[in-house]
Amino acid sequence: MRATWRGLPAKRHDVGWEPGLPVPAADGSPLITDHYFPRAEGDFPTLLVRSPYGRGLPWSPMYGVLFAEQGFHVVLQSCRGTGGSGGEFDLWRNEVADGQATVSWLREQSWFNGTLGTVGPSYLGYVQWALAVDPPPELKAMVVQVGLHDPHALFHAQGALRLENALAVGVGMTYQHQGMAAFLRATLRLQRRLRDVITAQPLRGAYVSALGSDVPWLDDVMSHPDAKDAYWQGASLAAVAERLNVPTSLITGWHDALGDQTFEQYRRLREAGCETALLVGPWTHTSALQQGWPEVFAESLAWLRAHLYADPSGLRPTRVRVHVGGEDDWRDVDDWPPATAVSPWFPTAQGHLTQQAPTESAPLTSFRYDPGDPTPSLGGPLLSRTAGPRDNRTLEIRDDVLTFTGPPLTEPVDILGPVSARLSISTDTGHADVFTRLCDVDTQGRSVNICDGLGRLRTAEQAPSHITVPMSSTAHRFAVGHRIRWQISGGAHPRYARNPGTGESPVDATIFTPVRITLHADSALMLATLARSPGLSPTGNS
Repeated sequence: MRATWRGLPAKRHDVGWEPGLPVPAADGSPLITDHYFPRAEGDFPTLLVRSPYGRGLPWSPMYGVLFAEQGFHVVLQSCRGTGGSGGEFDLWRNEVADGQATVSWLREQSWFNGTLGTVGPSYLGYVQWALAVDPPPELKAMVVQVGLHDPHALFHAQGALRLENALAVGVGMTYQHQGMAAFLRATLRLQRRLRDVITAQPLRGAYVSALGSDVPWLDDVMSHPDAKDAYWQGASLAAVAERLNVPTSLITGWHDALGDQTFEQYRRLREAGCETALLVGPWTHTSALQQGWPEVFAESLAWLRAHLYADPSGLRPTRVRVHVGGEDDWRDVDDWPPATAVSPWFPTAQGHLTQQAPTESAPLTSFRYDPGDPTPSLGGPLLSRTAGPRDNRTLEIRDDVLTFTGPPLTEPVDILGPVSARLSISTDTGHADVFTRLCDVDTQGRSVNICDGLGRLRTAEQAPSHITVPMSSTAHRFAVGHRIRWQISGGAHPRYARNPGTGESPVDATIFTPVRITLHADSALMLATLARSPGLSPTGNS
């Protein structure tokens, strides 16, 4: 690890290990647990790490060993139905009770000194929110790394199925706890058979050939797009942050598939008056734990030492630290989002992007989206290795992708905060998705994705429908000579399942109808611009 990650702190203690401890769940099922501890005299606080992904690589070295070296007992536990633990895994339904049962077991251990923290990424963040539903008095700090609180939002966006997420989570939850070899074999099998799965008609059940077996919970999450459906009752733990008083550190990346959930967690914690901190790096969901691990570990360790050891010496002076793309530097800010002015940018029929508001809402331009040849996804906030910033030029030459590009900037423009698209759209079938993306075009013509989002709409006859599509958030500097580009298409496949154009569920559809999507002139790209980076004059054009 130290050869791979430069800058890790020197170890303070040698580490001991008690593997395979059976911890009784609420119903008596054994939750198999490994205990890492400093080989030293004295009291040490405890970190609880609960995972459905096994207790071997990378969890053992990254969480068990590294944190124990720094003076923590680390309890690394396999969620029920995974990693040898008893019972049956059921995505979210058991985590509240099982977390509480584990804390009850901790109270009986001679080495537990009554001071508890939690740490972990992704689903290991969800189990932290589950424990915080009724936080035990011993819980003094949480560190949620690229974590989720709402399973529905992981699988669905604006009524559209996040197909690539569903398949990636299906492989991870089914195989990763069986060991890295089994997980890698399953991942390769999915890659080989991906095209057959994502183009199947109907989509329902098509994953079986790639995953090797039926996964009942995966069928369920794919076929319940409505967050208000009884199936999702109790799944979202968003409300936990509204009443929490446990100091909580949040870590995400600009291309993290769960980034929006982290920003929502931060907002709710701040509104509740809970002590919190936010770190946003230039990472994807997985690279935060790879290339970004030195920063993520340092941030996590500083927070835990501050609140479990009463040692705030490692904390930074501001509540928020973000990496600013375009200038490749870190910036400390007092809050997120910082105070900004929302700046609208408008498309023109000539393919320009201007700050001059249109005088009418007439049709501007149109394109044909064919679900039989869907617009492909390229980079962005995914769970897969294809996530992150990519050169979009091959995508933007397609006939089913619109681009609107501003002039070369004479001053840098800093975008810090939420980005959205205010769209006025009409269609000829009444059913469509609209994918919208912000890109940075450099002086060589490379168009690199910054942030994006998808909206689902229904239209009546030829009358336009109005929809605002959230495009996540960013901290990005558009340098002098660069251009701001707005990209619009009818989807991003297989990141999102194809809209069949008929109103039928994309999971069950067998008939796919092309749709003509027309953009109207009163549409706008909404950017959160820092006042000191004025960019263009209101009449700027290209």
